[in-house]
Amino acid sequence: MEDVIIIGAGPCGLSTAIELKKVGFNPLILEKGCIVNSIYHFPLGMTFFSSPDKIEIGDIPFPTVHEKPTRAEGLTYYRRLVEHFELRIHQYQPVEKIKVGSDHFEIWTTYRSQKQIFHSKYVVVATGYYGKANLLDVPGENLPHVKHYFREAHPYAGRNVVVIGGKNSAIDTALELSYVHANVTMIYRQSAFQPSVKSWVKPLIESAIKNDKVKIFWDTTVDEIKDDSVIVHQKGRKIKIPTEFVFAMTGYRPDVTLLQSAEVQFQKESTVPIYSKSMETTISNLYVAGVVICGNETSKVFIENGRLHGKQIAQGILQKELIIN
Repeated sequence: MEDVIIIGAGPCGLSTAIELKKVGFNPLILEKGCIVNSIYHFPLGMTFFSSPDKIEIGDIPFPTVHEKPTRAEGLTYYRRLVEHFELRIHQYQPVEKIKVGSDHFEIWTTYRSQKQIFHSKYVVVATGYYGKANLLDVPGENLPHVKHYFREAHPYAGRNVVVIGGKNSAIDTALELSYVHANVTMIYRQSAFQPSVKSWVKPLIESAIKNDKVKIFWDTTVDEIKDDSVIVHQKGRKIKIPTEFVFAMTGYRPDVTLLQSAEVQFQKESTVPIYSKSMETTISNLYVAGVVICGNETSKVFIENGRLHGKQIAQGILQKELIIN
């Protein structure tokens, strides 16, 4: 029987584990992939939106020679945090469901095709949002040349590539592809880039468009994706854009399946869980941390503020234990 199980080894899950250790607990973290799995799956050349001091956790400084840390530096930093605080993590062990008992939780998992059930008094769900892409729901979206994640540009050098979307992930993808001289066309349903676009990236994409390194269709939606083209709709007319690869960079959303399995209550007509100041849900002793708290509005929570949830959760659980004892 565990005192606390944390589901998710992203920065917010790690922060929660560290804060719990500071007040005397030794939580177990269950992670479906590797440590900071989402950051690992970011594009290889990615830089963080935030400065290093705003994404460090556990009062441990984030060392970097850059103004904005890189993905590689992030992987090293969070990996060393795990070693420094001697966090217990079961990697590559996805959780399938949370079963609520009378005085504890059952956490159902799979590890290398073997089923395993853990028991815990407290549970924290910190599963992030990067694992579930927002789908376009158009014909052809499931074709093999259509991707919702971008890794690196090299395989697409000199090829015709369509990038769907106009926010940070889409812009980063388009720029990286342009650097290897791919023939890049962006499709964006808005008439201009939004204020949330990274300030140091916006001039780069604007310059790329101005100099015809990236083409863009504004006020345009996708009707269908075919083997060799994308059919779009712009101001009453249909346009066929030839392409060999498609990156549908339309954002991501939290997977609330685990919360639903525990019968957590959500705000009306949304996937936003109801929770208290200590991040406790409507199910006693079940907590949430990080972007999983904000439903589809994922821009409201990120590492900068999600890392603070750990301290609130640790204090909430500590207070409960002090009352009991």
